[in-house]
Amino acid sequence: MASKTSMPSACPAPEEIPSGLDVFRTIPYALILPELIFGCWVWILVAATNVYFPLLQGWVMYVSVSSFVISLLLLMAYLFGFHRNIQSWRILDSLYHGATGIFYLSAAVLQANATIRSETEAPPEYIPLYYQLNAAATFFAFITTLLYILHAFSNYYH
Repeated sequence: MASKTSMPSACPAPEEIPSGLDVFRTIPYALILPELIFGCWVWILVAATNVYFPLLQGWVMYVSVSSFVISLLLLMAYLFGFHRNIQSWRILDSLYHGATGIFYLSAAVLQANATIRSETEAPPEYIPLYYQLNAAATFFAFITTLLYILHAFSNYYH
């Protein structure tokens, strides 16, 4: 009789999600802190202007503030190890960061539109200042979009 030996599985076992300070040493979880910092800059720069385009910049503020709060809660969950009790945590993390990347992309495009419109539609005495603030907010919104999308794809490929 042939002995029954276990065959090695074709796919490797998924690596464990880090917790504690190890979160800051592993990709994609190390991207959460830059996501928070750049997202906070978007929030601060849009709030520093007199919002002349409430429909456009209201969505930018909603996306940046809600993403900041949820990402901060997610970071706390990683730091304190709350994710260890949930089997499908990677899927949740990947879906959240993918959806947030799409939301941030829409917010960045709307912020770019507000930047272009602030050149002509803002009061003349505020045009240079508001244009510069809006341009900086647009830049940080696109960087934050890139970070969220990188996080989602790198988590998906792990």
